[in-house]
Amino acid sequence: MTRRPTSRTPSDQPEREPDGTPPQPDPTRSPKAPKAAKKTSEKTASKATKTAKTAKAAKTATPAKTTKTTNTAKSAAPAKAKSRKASTPAAKAPRKTATATAAPSPIAPDTPGTPATPVSTVPESDRSRLLDGTHHDPHSVLGAHLVGDGVAFRALRPYARAVTVVAGELRAELVDDGDGFFSAVVPLRAVPDSYRLHVTYEETDLEVPDAYGFLPALGEFDLHLLGEGRHERLWDALGARPMTHQGVRGTRFTVWAPNARGVRVVGDFNFWDGVGFPMRSLGGSGVWELFVPGLGAGELYKFQITRPDGSMTFRADPLARRTEVPPANSSVVHESAHVWRDEEWLRRRGETPVHEAPFSVYEVHLPSWRPGLTYRQLADQLPAYVSDLGFTHVELMPVAEHPFGGSWGYQVTGFYAPTSRLGSPDDFKHLVDALHRAGIGVLMDWVPAHFPRDDWALAEFDGRPLYEHEDPARAAHPDWGTLEFDYGRKEVRNFLVANATYWCEEFHIDGLRVDAVASMLYLDYSREHGEWSPNEHGGRENLDAVAFLQEMNATVYRRCPGVVTIAEESTAWDGVTRATHHTGPGGFGGLGFGLKWNMGWMHDSLGYMTKDPVHRKHHHHEMTFSMVYAYSENYVLPISHDEVVHGKRALVSKMPGDWWQRRADHRAYLGFMWAHPGKQLLFMGQEFAQGAEWSEGHGPDWWLLDPAYGAEADHRGVRDLVRDLNALYRAVPALWQRDTDPGGFAWVDGDAAEDNVFAFLRTDAQGAPLLAVSHFSPVVRQDYRLGVPEEYAAWQEVLNTDAARYGGSDTLNPHALKPDASPSHGRPASLRLTLPPLATIWLRPA
Repeated sequence: MTRRPTSRTPSDQPEREPDGTPPQPDPTRSPKAPKAAKKTSEKTASKATKTAKTAKAAKTATPAKTTKTTNTAKSAAPAKAKSRKASTPAAKAPRKTATATAAPSPIAPDTPGTPATPVSTVPESDRSRLLDGTHHDPHSVLGAHLVGDGVAFRALRPYARAVTVVAGELRAELVDDGDGFFSAVVPLRAVPDSYRLHVTYEETDLEVPDAYGFLPALGEFDLHLLGEGRHERLWDALGARPMTHQGVRGTRFTVWAPNARGVRVVGDFNFWDGVGFPMRSLGGSGVWELFVPGLGAGELYKFQITRPDGSMTFRADPLARRTEVPPANSSVVHESAHVWRDEEWLRRRGETPVHEAPFSVYEVHLPSWRPGLTYRQLADQLPAYVSDLGFTHVELMPVAEHPFGGSWGYQVTGFYAPTSRLGSPDDFKHLVDALHRAGIGVLMDWVPAHFPRDDWALAEFDGRPLYEHEDPARAAHPDWGTLEFDYGRKEVRNFLVANATYWCEEFHIDGLRVDAVASMLYLDYSREHGEWSPNEHGGRENLDAVAFLQEMNATVYRRCPGVVTIAEESTAWDGVTRATHHTGPGGFGGLGFGLKWNMGWMHDSLGYMTKDPVHRKHHHHEMTFSMVYAYSENYVLPISHDEVVHGKRALVSKMPGDWWQRRADHRAYLGFMWAHPGKQLLFMGQEFAQGAEWSEGHGPDWWLLDPAYGAEADHRGVRDLVRDLNALYRAVPALWQRDTDPGGFAWVDGDAAEDNVFAFLRTDAQGAPLLAVSHFSPVVRQDYRLGVPEEYAAWQEVLNTDAARYGGSDTLNPHALKPDASPSHGRPASLRLTLPPLATIWLRPA
């Protein structure tokens, strides 16, 4: 895959501002100025009370007004920001630093009006760590804790004027300890089962459950699986998950950051100031967790991570299930509401193994297929178009979120989120659902080979190499300026294996085409001598990558019946589609893929077709060599996007000669391709002989099919041929049933180099044949003799790419052809055919 550099969006923040205030919000997510609001009831606050106001600095600074409300109290209200993309948000008012000397008389439940016991202030060591963002266990300090003379309540609510604990009839006002801390000891015999914090800001009151009054919302078994790197539904354990926890609705945030000194969650709900929302470390798992009551779907968020060196960085969630529309890069809390209607498709898709079933694929770049369409609009058009042309599957170029559209999705930052450019995750599910209900399978490109260096994404996620290899030479991809995953780290392997099953389980994807497998398998890929180190056995194989691919394939096939994995692997690696438990001659088990792109066939056959017909006889072997290894793997024959960009020219433009000859060669080549052993893949635009290279900026030249265009018939004819190829292909088992069985193919004449002719038989499981003859010379050959099986009394031409309706010269074999007893090509009977110029014909027994 040819890729382009990613965009760069800095997101790191200084540890402290010059005036001593905590780090300012993420400049890629400038906060919105607060708007004044009246006091709200508990019911109102639980729905949409996203308002707060900055406290006055030394009773003189005037806070900005809020513009948005939330159902959890604001921990900060920064001054008015002029723009979302402002690089330096306005400075916030400093927090109070003086410690209060007396309690404001909180009220105990059993003695109304009686002052509470003395204030329980936050220890200085905890105070500084919480303010610096380096506390690993904020729940041990904040929240409610039983002490000798009652229950100590502590809250960290920057910019609040007052905080009151509410539990049933209890209303206990906490003392302002400065720096946003509020605390008091209330004479209770036990911690209340549930309580709320009534928080007063300058112009609003909020009442919400205390985030630090909850037990961890991630179970021990989840942590055990995470520690082993075996959590097959990782997306259920990490990321942002709306849920009901201890009877309260909210969102659990979890992130793996083992090198972090501290982690906070920030978002619109706290004006991107995480001081009041520190997360807790869950033991030695490296996972940080915080349940925030009242938050639900649609909230923007990131993780504010304190690195080992004390600096801070704002990071998008690696497990985010939804993202902002690029170039914005925050994560979005998501909860699916889609109701699937493809039960019949899922039930039937695994009935026949893929390598024994018809499988013709239309490759699509969704953003440019019909530029401007959303997922839901595509669902109204794409299934009908693909169904009309008869393709069995679509293959979507990467749909996972990526920052730079020019990478075509091959430089992923949001591995668990469909790109938001075209709509929401549920909108993407709607598209998949529509394709399934139209009888069309959905494959997608999956990119586990590398990821971009954007500093708000995965690169040095918690301050040290985490997802990438710790050795810079191993981490840096030599071709694409990206970083390679560390497949030897169990958590990283878990991240990717779970991601593969995620798309299949959550989005009902029917197959994963795995990109750039060769770059994963070899330590010396695109590296010169001295730029790589051999494996433990002295070889060039990346043993960690081999183990990862084997685990991924085994897991996908076990969890997702009927799904197929497809390798884009451009070398002769042994056993790409062999079972993982079968060891090959090289000592490795198979990689376990279901299919493999036949890059050799693509390269050789296109090399032949680009030659002038007079010179093709010297390159005849380039069309026949594929049959030497055709059954070494389960192959797909790809004419993909890679072959029609960056100066390689569109398929029809690769052909020599004038416009008529180019179209004739184009049609003949498609006829040869559909008859050749292996599955077919064709990139969009090539089905109607688009002459220009594909560009992600404008997509296919649909205007070529406008009846008002003078040459419209030329392009419509090629599209009609593709429709007929697919219809015959699906109806004739000889063309697909024995793609991986050498007994299903036999050359009739593979040596007719002087005539530029290739003739072969395909047979199905019952022995029924199809005779395919491709003639790549611009002349008509009369009475061309080919040997055929003697048991058939007559043969009928069922497809001729030279037919007038396709734009050809209409040189046909219109009548049934009867073989005679003249031996030919090692067979006792033979046919005499008329071979059209630059054409492929298919014949079946009449």
